[in-house]
Amino acid sequence: MDLLTFQNYCLQKLAVTETLPFGPDTLVMKVAGKMFALTGLDEPDFRINLKCDPDRAVLLRERHPEIVPGWHMSKTHWNTVYVENGSLTDAHVRELIDHSYDLVVAGLTRKVRVELGL
Repeated sequence: MDLLTFQNYCLQKLAVTETLPFGPDTLVMKVAGKMFALTGLDEPDFRINLKCDPDRAVLLRERHPEIVPGWHMSKTHWNTVYVENGSLTDAHVRELIDHSYDLVVAGLTRKVRVELGL
């Protein structure tokens, strides 16, 4: 997966916007105004920070050396996924993105979910 594929995949989800709240070098994907994925645009290696269930985060880190505690994020709830080396399949990366998105959507109020059709 590359940056453009990541961007397009995230943007096809309901209520997703892309922002640059931390400056021009960090792309942040949000659902209903809440972050679920971010990546550095100026990094030599493509990596994505994704929200993750804490127990699952530990298992993923144990099984995949390219998944590490979230860089500059809560180490409990965020993973950094190094995508560029290709050892994770695109399908696996998409599933990790879906999990992050779903966690954020689940944390929204019922009213917001209904308003946004989520």
